[in-house]
Amino acid sequence: MSRSISVCSVAIALICASTVLASAQVTSSTTENDSLNPATSPVAYVYVSNSVNGTTNQITAYAAASNGALTTIPGSPFKHNVNWMTVNGAWLFGVANLDEDIYSFKIGSNGALSLKDKYTVVTNGDGVISDYLDHTGSTLYADLYSTNNDYLSYSINQSNGMITAIGDLPGGPANNSPVSFIGNNVFAYSSSCYQFGQEIVGVQRASNGTLSYISNFNAPFPAEKSGGFYCPWLAAADPTNHLAIAMEPLTSNWGQDGPWQLATYTAEASGNLVTNSTYQNMPSVLVGTVSDYWMSPNGKYLAVGGSNGLQIFHFNGANPITKFTGLLTSSLINQIFWDNANHVYAISQPGNKLFVYTVTSKGVTQAPGSPHTIERPQNLIVLPK
Repeated sequence: MSRSISVCSVAIALICASTVLASAQVTSSTTENDSLNPATSPVAYVYVSNSVNGTTNQITAYAAASNGALTTIPGSPFKHNVNWMTVNGAWLFGVANLDEDIYSFKIGSNGALSLKDKYTVVTNGDGVISDYLDHTGSTLYADLYSTNNDYLSYSINQSNGMITAIGDLPGGPANNSPVSFIGNNVFAYSSSCYQFGQEIVGVQRASNGTLSYISNFNAPFPAEKSGGFYCPWLAAADPTNHLAIAMEPLTSNWGQDGPWQLATYTAEASGNLVTNSTYQNMPSVLVGTVSDYWMSPNGKYLAVGGSNGLQIFHFNGANPITKFTGLLTSSLINQIFWDNANHVYAISQPGNKLFVYTVTSKGVTQAPGSPHTIERPQNLIVLPK
């Protein structure tokens, strides 16, 4: 799921501004290329779309070793003008060509990409601004930046990668607010504060993959400490029925009222959300304006990125989130993903960097060769092996 934000509250305007594309090159050292033992199976494939000139992107691909070290996948960079990406075990889907086409790439046994199909979305002058999958990888979802801010649904032919439109749900909270599915793969959630209208949205996935809004949906907000309100952004689900939602505290006059905080919600059987979060037990972040956050596959950790860097928290189910680390880097972090081998990956667009960290109960260490230099990275996706 990609998070290149372009419409949101004034407080995150700098993070949300469209990235200016420039001439780029991808560099890798001998140490980086030699750091993966060829006899060792990779734990993940890592794909980064990055700019090669003012109008064209490419996909730079890496294999990640068990220690988080990266080596370039044969054939990389792949010369396809792709921006947002998502993957299942067999296919990478990328949004391309002024956000109107969705490409289907077959993922080879070594992580190499082969273009197999192109689907053109009827956008009526709007654009697809992110794509992502359900837990089974059988349904592709895309956010259409439009007057309605639609959630689009596509079935996937797993044999050839072709997609077929099956649903269009208008009325998303804001453009590029992808939903995060809880463990049952039925309910999914997101949030935004478009024009300071705080909203948490809940959707329900049907057996055919289409989305509808949860009937009579309810998701209470914690009371803000000064009588103001919280502006939420996105959501990150754990493997069961819990969510993290990042919130910016604002006064009643829309002034910032302290650092962003992290709330915890629990999904009930009906799909409604309940919370024990208060301004007293919600931890504040050191990352400044939150741009992205992502739950570890085991649900134990939450990685949070923003204007001031990257930070890891303990996620504790229905209980309050607690701090684990300070800032791991001071570079602005735009996007985050995890693999299944305790690694977290993060890109910094202005820093031209791809960071890799190993996260265990004993602490967080930077992987060999990290950070990796990638000029003008746009979006990131990780395929755990």
